[in-house]
Amino acid sequence: MTRRPRTLTASQSSRTTGVVSGFVLKLARQSTSLTQEKLAEALGVDVTTVQGWESGRRPLSAVSAGEFLRLCGRLARLGAPAATGRHLREAIEADQVLSTGITAGAGWVEPDSHPLAASVHRWTITNLILWPVLGRMPRHLHEFQPQTSRRGPTPTQPTLGAEERTRFHAHLFTIAERAQRDDEALLRRQAVYLLGFDGRPEAVDWLRTEWHRAGRTRPRDRDIAGLLEARSASVALAVTGDSTHLYDFVDHMTDPPGEVANLNYWAYWIGELSDEQTDDAFMLSADTRSWTGTRLLQHLLERLDPASPHRPLNICTLHALIASRPALLTERPAARSAFGEVLDRLASTADLSRTERTQLAGLQYAVRIADR
Repeated sequence: MTRRPRTLTASQSSRTTGVVSGFVLKLARQSTSLTQEKLAEALGVDVTTVQGWESGRRPLSAVSAGEFLRLCGRLARLGAPAATGRHLREAIEADQVLSTGITAGAGWVEPDSHPLAASVHRWTITNLILWPVLGRMPRHLHEFQPQTSRRGPTPTQPTLGAEERTRFHAHLFTIAERAQRDDEALLRRQAVYLLGFDGRPEAVDWLRTEWHRAGRTRPRDRDIAGLLEARSASVALAVTGDSTHLYDFVDHMTDPPGEVANLNYWAYWIGELSDEQTDDAFMLSADTRSWTGTRLLQHLLERLDPASPHRPLNICTLHALIASRPALLTERPAARSAFGEVLDRLASTADLSRTERTQLAGLQYAVRIADR
């Protein structure tokens, strides 16, 4: 008999939201300097249609594939960034995750129809999902530069109501507690990661319990589910301000299979490993020649902030990356110089752990060797 999951709300309602894709469409339109009326005229639709898309009342996910492609192509020809179509597709996927959670609330949705189980998410989609929750505009959308001034007070981000946020987080709890089978591992992992941004005490308490279940012991060899459950719980707790468990996770992740899985995860997360993945098994591949590490190096360097809650994982990943690809330093003098400066600043941080200091010393030595 399945036990009743612990939830934050028992209310029921239904809503399909298009707030994220609608706001991305608004950013794309503003980057062309067109008004809603002018865009409607260019597309041959009524202005209320454009208004409905941008507000989320008429989700773009309901538009036919042909009409969606025509919309993306037209926006690009009108002056929107070339990546507008990709941004809109990812925003629709984010809306589907939000809509599923808001509609289901504390209810269960089978993995074969849940968007969180459809594919391994990259940082772009995850940040789009969290945008109306946290209010932080995803960095990759900064290429949309508005060409028109705003008329009066207008929303600056997609928003969800308090009940919608509560229902979404309640759904994440339901997934985290009920998804236990092997074929539910991706669904559960991605839900646990999102729970780290809930911030409420009950969410933090649950994540600590999850860490004690999944993160205290070293995952078995080639146990990708165990490794990623521990990673998700420790990373999520670090978001809440508790980095203790992330240090423990890094100390456990010292064997070669664990380091390879971590590097493959990062390469996929930032888009350097380009093939779409529908489960986590690809992370166990020891053949990492399909990606160079150049983008990952830059990504990690930008995040070597002493105050970052993910600092121990970032340093550990950078150490493994340079160890596996020394040419990233030896063949790129400019990058090597910038790398050395970042490492020197970080090494002066007072609260570094012994593992962090050892890894930083190894990285500084690699820079000196590459300079010869």
